[in-house]
Amino acid sequence: MTFTHAIARQPATNAGEGLTTAGLGTPDPERMLAQHRDYVRILESLGLKVTVLDADENFPDGCFVEDSAVVTREVAVITRPGAPSRRGEEVAIEPLLAAHRPIARIVAPGSVDGGDILVMGERVLIGLSARTNEEGARQLTDILEAGGMHCITLAAGGGLHLKSSVNALGDNRLLVTQEFSKCAALSGFERVRIPADESYAGNSLWVNGHVIVPAGFPATRELIEGIGIETIETQVSEFRKMAGGLTCLSIRL
Repeated sequence: MTFTHAIARQPATNAGEGLTTAGLGTPDPERMLAQHRDYVRILESLGLKVTVLDADENFPDGCFVEDSAVVTREVAVITRPGAPSRRGEEVAIEPLLAAHRPIARIVAPGSVDGGDILVMGERVLIGLSARTNEEGARQLTDILEAGGMHCITLAAGGGLHLKSSVNALGDNRLLVTQEFSKCAALSGFERVRIPADESYAGNSLWVNGHVIVPAGFPATRELIEGIGIETIETQVSEFRKMAGGLTCLSIRL
């Protein structure tokens, strides 16, 4: 899938009050804004028209827009985030997506975070986690398979979301942490396994033939470049403090 648009949201000044289990301290607001600007510039350099929403102080986690929706070629599914404090973030996202795709929704008692969903061509990986429950996975599967897609449900593993550990390197190749190196549910994909001491880099972002990689993980960059994919490194240290990463910061379509 070639992406042409993206949606992002500026970090709020109270982003440090959001949900995190990272244990890495409180993010610096100015540094966070600078890193977010760099991220948006990279998406634009890869040919995407990026809509950047203003920060919303009502939602400290609101910069992690990916959790609000799942987008395929055919539909945009508005999620119901697993954390109650994040419900409502999707209100600003829906009209932007409605300009490009028909809208479907996850409803209670289902919950889905977009960070648990990886669209790989006509296949979709759905991670079951503390944020995405079995009912949410069932609803999402029904919506997407009605449009001809094939959904694979699996445990999200030890990360916050599935995409903490598993991400696309094209339509049939995955970048995975060691935890997923022998996962039977992924047997239909080629896997590139990153070193255990670089597990955070499992959250790297494939966009239009390039992979955006968090700064500070040289072995992962070398692995990706070794299979002929150009990488772009960027700093996301302040988002890491909030248990977030590169995929979380935009919705691509």
